[in-house]
Amino acid sequence: MKTTSGQKIKIGLFTFVGLLVLVLAIFFIGNQKNLFSSTFNVYGTFKNVNGLQVGNNVRFAGINVGVVQAINIETDSSVRVDLTLNNNVKKFIKKDAKLSIGSDGLMGDKLIVIAPGGIASNEEIQGGGQLNAVNPMDVDKVIAKLTGIADNAERITKGLSQMVDKVNSGKGTLGRLLNDDQIANNLDATVKQARSTIKNVHATSATLNTDLKAAQNNFLLRGYFNKQKKKQQKDSIKKAQAAASGDQKQQPKQK
Repeated sequence: MKTTSGQKIKIGLFTFVGLLVLVLAIFFIGNQKNLFSSTFNVYGTFKNVNGLQVGNNVRFAGINVGVVQAINIETDSSVRVDLTLNNNVKKFIKKDAKLSIGSDGLMGDKLIVIAPGGIASNEEIQGGGQLNAVNPMDVDKVIAKLTGIADNAERITKGLSQMVDKVNSGKGTLGRLLNDDQIANNLDATVKQARSTIKNVHATSATLNTDLKAAQNNFLLRGYFNKQKKKQQKDSIKKAQAAASGDQKQQPKQK
């Protein structure tokens, strides 16, 4: 069966489009994996990579600058993560830069985040160098703590609810005070009686002051009060003289 020229054209176009798609796919994947740009490698060690995978992005200043090249377990508490980074960011990453594991959104893929450093050292990182790593938070421990806090909050809420129910039902001292009208009336009467007693005390004090002034003006008692007044004056003069003599004795010692 002979192929017509139209069929040949269709086959040629199909082949061309397929090759074009293949080239674009290779270019896109290579660009994502930094296959066509100058790169350098660094690494860091973590206790837990928290789901990080080979091929995940490396982000610096919010920009994807490389990929995770390899993940290898070195010891039971150490995991080495090798990174391939674009060479144009090398001058911005110092030896004291730090690696941490983040995520691309709440449910996104894990990625490596590079903090630039430059505080302890201004020397840029060299290819094959090691960067300090910040270990990710243990999610299981955080969830366990949050669960404990939630349980405590639930117990406290139940306790408060029971207390309020007892108060509303008139149980306990506070409940009886708030719900029993007789106790409230007795308390009100007690307060009124206390106020009346205080008024009587004030009135009695005023009467005593008046009687005392009258006694001082009384002819028979005036001599007694005058003697008491003179005695108080003499005592004050003696105290002042004693204080003055004490100061004079201390002055020669100070010299």
